[in-house]
Amino acid sequence: MANPPSLQSKLQSFVKSDVIPSESLYDTHIAQFNQQDRWSLEAVPPVLEQLKSKAQKLGFWNLFLPHRIPEELIRLNTNIVPAIPIQPASVLSNYEYAKYAEIMGSSPLASEACNCSAPDTGNMEVLLKFGTLHQQTKYLLPLLRGEARSAFLMTEPQVASSDARNLQTLLSPHSKSGKYVISGKKWWSTGAMDPRCQMVIIVAKTCPSLLSEKNSRGGQSIVVLPLPYPGIKLVRPLTVFGYDDAPHGHAEVELSNVLVDEKDIILGLGRGFEIAQERLGPGRIHHCMRAIGLAARCYELMLQRTLTRSTFSKPLHSHGSIREMIADSATDLESARLLTLSCAAEMDDKGNKYARDKIAMIKVAVPQLTSKVVDRAVQVFGGAGVCDDFPLARALVGLRTLRIADGPDEVHKQTLALIEIKKAKQVQSRL
Repeated sequence: MANPPSLQSKLQSFVKSDVIPSESLYDTHIAQFNQQDRWSLEAVPPVLEQLKSKAQKLGFWNLFLPHRIPEELIRLNTNIVPAIPIQPASVLSNYEYAKYAEIMGSSPLASEACNCSAPDTGNMEVLLKFGTLHQQTKYLLPLLRGEARSAFLMTEPQVASSDARNLQTLLSPHSKSGKYVISGKKWWSTGAMDPRCQMVIIVAKTCPSLLSEKNSRGGQSIVVLPLPYPGIKLVRPLTVFGYDDAPHGHAEVELSNVLVDEKDIILGLGRGFEIAQERLGPGRIHHCMRAIGLAARCYELMLQRTLTRSTFSKPLHSHGSIREMIADSATDLESARLLTLSCAAEMDDKGNKYARDKIAMIKVAVPQLTSKVVDRAVQVFGGAGVCDDFPLARALVGLRTLRIADGPDEVHKQTLALIEIKKAKQVQSRL
């Protein structure tokens, strides 16, 4: 008797048979809307809810979660209609989930269909690990149910935000109320334009007078607030190489005297650095494995193209230059995959803190390796590769952007180099 299909093989089938064929429906729907209407509830393609409903039934929901949901939230969820199972079918390690992330990465719709898309995953992990019961009930539960989206507000237009010490958005005392107030400007706030976005997590510099010695590292505080909220203004949508990514999108956000209560601060004043580090570790595994999944799809398209097109009286795959592209792409994909899985295994074995070198490695190497794979596919496709008839052009844009998102290559190279130098000094001291 044959073994039943694994959850992983079921996910592959779901993405191939349901999600990828739905991409054209998604694009056709959003194309009907123009300008600000592209960020309206009507612009959200109905096919997405259909995919989410099927993913829930098949057990693909919330697979990214690193540990079980608190029983109090499970109990509260049972009283909400419609019934949505928020506890994942399996609690996966970073290594295990990485393989699922690669499968989901092959389509821009798959992660959201399974409630495993950024920035919601990182925000949910923060609330699950550091949030109070109040914060979890108000913000985490709707995200776990897939009934809301969220945004993470960190990057700023006036400073080099890759160094968090540069942030100018300030959390300071509010003299009249005894509460706090935030003022500043953010941009590249992914998801803030989404009409389903109901909460934002804001990274702000803490007024020095509010900090004690033990919580002053970096001086950042992290705040969670509902959206819309007084003082939070969505200034404009931003485009990525011309793509607006509606209805999700990226926003410039103005924070004008935003009133903050103690209950809105996650973990406490000045604790932002440790929260951010915890958020970014698993997130980089997710980003990298999704990138590999996307590049693998483009590679498969390239292979098929070489089998069906001919130049100079012979198939494309017969040309030496094309064979070199195929070999290089296969090597780059496997290199990126194994490096990321090695990093995930080390995070599981030793913890995020002790895998910082591998996390930096994958954040630098994987976007570069996968970009090369997709660039070769574009070259093989010729003119068809740079239009939207195929997913190659959008894939290339996304992978190029990934070299900046979550910290530019140069910052991660510096982190890696400092760790390597420290190791060398330790070896030298023992000689």
